[in-house]
Amino acid sequence: MTMRRVEMDDGVRLRTWQSGSADVDKPPVVLVHGGPGLPDYLEPVSTLIDDMTQVHRYDQRGTGGSRWDGLHTVARHVQDLGHLIDAWGHERVVLVGHSYGTDLTSFFVRAHPGRVAGVVYLCGPFVGPWRDPTRTAERARRSDSQQARLEQLDALTSRTDEEEIEYLALSWFTDHADQDHAWEWATASARRLRPINWTMNAQLNADKRTYPLDGDIGRLRAALPAGSAIIGGADDPRPAASLRQLAVELGCDVTIIPGAGHHPWMERPEEFGAALRGALSRQVAWSARRYRRR
Repeated sequence: MTMRRVEMDDGVRLRTWQSGSADVDKPPVVLVHGGPGLPDYLEPVSTLIDDMTQVHRYDQRGTGGSRWDGLHTVARHVQDLGHLIDAWGHERVVLVGHSYGTDLTSFFVRAHPGRVAGVVYLCGPFVGPWRDPTRTAERARRSDSQQARLEQLDALTSRTDEEEIEYLALSWFTDHADQDHAWEWATASARRLRPINWTMNAQLNADKRTYPLDGDIGRLRAALPAGSAIIGGADDPRPAASLRQLAVELGCDVTIIPGAGHHPWMERPEEFGAALRGALSRQVAWSARRYRRR
């Protein structure tokens, strides 16, 4: 694996990683992490597929090693992804987005369908009335004391480092189906992924509401490459039923992994790896057929 900083058109340098080997017959993969406001955390996913093709990851501007202060917009982050693809020397790539990264992937596909050879959505995107059932499922996994503590920490205007770690752990442990390990995993993530760029989080969440996926599914379906896929966890608090319905509307394959939450590579690595590799293999085969027709 190699790390490289890539300069954008406005001088901002984004931290990127590359693993695997280029293959003229296989489009490279770009992993698009979630958040918004988190740095990249998808290295465990890249290790599952980097024997298949070249795999790229990056810290979105304003996170991790891609430090930046400024106004975050969907258009700016879509532009960044396009610049990265150019800098890596690729005409077309397969995008694999996780969580919020599925939203960013969708925005990019709608803007630049000709640059995308394939799409695999991981645990998203979620459209329609999914937020209330998600909050209900998350609350059911917290004790009364945990919920009270979360609300207390959320109300603070500023938090110490340890309070921030506790706040993130209380927010994130419900993402995991395996409640025996959920707190350990969430606390480790809270320590590793800090500091969260909360300004970026607020700005992008507000801006993406001006580009709603819900109201333009037809346009997204028309832009998605054939063979696009959705992979989710059956025990993600975000409703798997929403992913199944979206798959129907988009004409995508869908795999829902039993016993997995919002990070299925952690809880069901073998099943997740098989599903992801299968989805990528199908997209590589479709892309190769398309190239042969040219």
